[in-house]
Amino acid sequence: MAVVTTNSTPERPHPRAPRRKRVVLANRSGAREVQRTVIDLEDQNSMSEALVHSLVRAQLRAALVLAAVAGLVLGALPVLLRFVPALSEVRPFGVPLPWLVLGVFPFPFILMIGYLGTRWAERNEREFTELVQR
Repeated sequence: MAVVTTNSTPERPHPRAPRRKRVVLANRSGAREVQRTVIDLEDQNSMSEALVHSLVRAQLRAALVLAAVAGLVLGALPVLLRFVPALSEVRPFGVPLPWLVLGVFPFPFILMIGYLGTRWAERNEREFTELVQR
């Protein structure tokens, strides 16, 4: 026969739980170096306000230009196929050209737009960082 003992006092949580640590950016091999510029936003003067405003304008300009290019190119594809019916008869690799143009082409194009947008934004931020550090 087995003897079972019970503990009459319930277990209490630790009086002081260990503090959690916050990891912001792990150092990984091959990772790009991230530059950080700290600006005291509470003590903004007119110069730092103008610099931030110029960064926002540059980022907005980049986004609008790339959105316009993407909209024009992707919007022109169906219009082109509608008004040039001879393109519907073309069959590269046995697949109708409209299927390729509307179903395959947009994806690499959108990836390219995203890549260009990221590069443009990083360049704007790098220029902003250089201005602030001067």
